[in-house]
Amino acid sequence: MDNEHSLRENLLALTLGSALVSLGVIFFSQVGLLTGGTAGLAIFLTKVTDFSFGQVFFALNLPFYLLSVMRMGWRFTINTFIAVSIVSLAVDHLHNVIEIARIDPLYAALIGGGLIGIGMLVIFRHKMSLGGFNILALFIQERFGIRAGKVQMALDCSIVVMSLFIVDVSLIALSIIGAVATNLILAMNHKPG
Repeated sequence: MDNEHSLRENLLALTLGSALVSLGVIFFSQVGLLTGGTAGLAIFLTKVTDFSFGQVFFALNLPFYLLSVMRMGWRFTINTFIAVSIVSLAVDHLHNVIEIARIDPLYAALIGGGLIGIGMLVIFRHKMSLGGFNILALFIQERFGIRAGKVQMALDCSIVVMSLFIVDVSLIALSIIGAVATNLILAMNHKPG
């Protein structure tokens, strides 16, 4: 069975996956939730610096591209760079096309986490990632056979726990729900091979 996707399919996956992740991050940001991975670390850093999500997310991913080239190849790395760039720009500029007046925090956690998970799944299945911890999770899956979703969940929960120092405990609990929603989608649907 041929698992190769056409250029058109890859471009659609890149666009749709990045758009879903961006919208999920907007849901989280709207109510002050955090998430895990590189995006979670970027949200965390926007709370303690004057930089935007897109600026921090883009910069955090730069060191991971070397691992990506060495372990995943140029195609994966270029696709990942483009996906990271799209998410960085989209999150910083979605306010120009969408305005959310009110969203229930639990709904934001569940649906935002689901959007991020589905977007990442689409991106992963087309041999790309959102950089950072995604590259590490996919590398560990490829090398050691540990599902990317499980690795990602461990990293995500670590970022959320670190956030205890800057946000209210109720938001941490909802952030954990969002991280679990994201990673359950990945753990159930993204398997080695």
